[in-house]
Amino acid sequence: MRIAYLVNRYPATSHSFIRREIEAVEAAGAEVFRFSVRPADLAALPDPRDQAEVPRTETLLAPGGLRLLLRLAGRFLRYPGRGVRAARTAFARVEWKVAPIVRRVAYLAEAAELAARMRALKVDHLHAHFGTNPAMVARIASKWGRIPYSFTVHGPDEFDLAGPLDLAGKVADARFCVAISSFGRSQLMRWSAFDDWSKIEVVRCGVDEMFLNDDAPSPVPATPRLCAVARLSAQKGIPLLIEAAKRLRDEGRHFELVLIGDGEMRDEIERIVGRSDLEAIVRITGWASANEVVAHLSKARAMVLPSFAEGLPVVIMEALALERPVVVTAIAGTPELVDHGCGWLIPAGSVDALVDAMRAALDASPADLAAMGKVGRERVLALHDASLNGRALLRLFQSRRDGDR
Repeated sequence: MRIAYLVNRYPATSHSFIRREIEAVEAAGAEVFRFSVRPADLAALPDPRDQAEVPRTETLLAPGGLRLLLRLAGRFLRYPGRGVRAARTAFARVEWKVAPIVRRVAYLAEAAELAARMRALKVDHLHAHFGTNPAMVARIASKWGRIPYSFTVHGPDEFDLAGPLDLAGKVADARFCVAISSFGRSQLMRWSAFDDWSKIEVVRCGVDEMFLNDDAPSPVPATPRLCAVARLSAQKGIPLLIEAAKRLRDEGRHFELVLIGDGEMRDEIERIVGRSDLEAIVRITGWASANEVVAHLSKARAMVLPSFAEGLPVVIMEALALERPVVVTAIAGTPELVDHGCGWLIPAGSVDALVDAMRAALDASPADLAAMGKVGRERVLALHDASLNGRALLRLFQSRRDGDR
């Protein structure tokens, strides 16, 4: 099969799991063409493997707005029937104000460009990641090019805005839809028509092979160090983590907390760290390559992620694959992977529970932490092997190619 992948921004550090999925689908026998709506942020690509994806990826906005609009007009003249169907989809449920109209025109033009490229490349199927604008562009492109599409939903953004995003309509028009957890599938069922439930499949995200190689994970250190790997954004709950660190410091505990990541809240988080006089305890590294993440996790006793909203974070899988227990909130798909056997599940938003769990991780013996880590690694090997999940996804592409299960 010849498959096109569409992502809003690809490659990206936070989308390395998509690269792994594409590589796994290719290894299973498909030919994959990469498309991105926006160009990659080269300054935020520390991993050489993500950097290598840049020249392999076509950017839909590369021709520029004016040229895209001229091409859109030409395609309307050449394919008026398809253009009308695509436009109806593009402008369905739109709020008739300037900004939403401009946005939908952009989707229509991007979709026309994508459809033309897929036609030239003889693509059999289009798959988008995220149920937001990539799925919308894919849905419209499917009308333009008469090429079936599917999309993967991660959450939480799609579920927060299921109505405005017309998630039900996207599922209805798709050949099938993928959730990354059973929880995600339940939310797609919640927001789609009953007759479309049979289209919703679960294909879990895969972990990078460097986390699953045959080398024995490094021993759990006695050093009192915890780490968090996360985008520094509102949904990750990092200010709560800083407050928990402050409480533990005030108890007289000596430890280190390493934050691996970057994002729109970095300046604010640095101010919170400064106001709490935690500069000697909390360190922010910025974006890190996969090798650097491995190194940081290996030097920590546990990984902490007090998220308020999630799908199922890949970093939890990565930590467990390295036999490091996790302190995570009991939200979304996380309890499908984590329980007391391999970490601490805590209520979201509870700084008291977070402090208790972090204290327990700091007090536990390396032997106890190692035992928890082994349980976690076994679960990741069973559920989150990228090569196995890539083959499962390709089977879906193939089985649904002609509209059959």
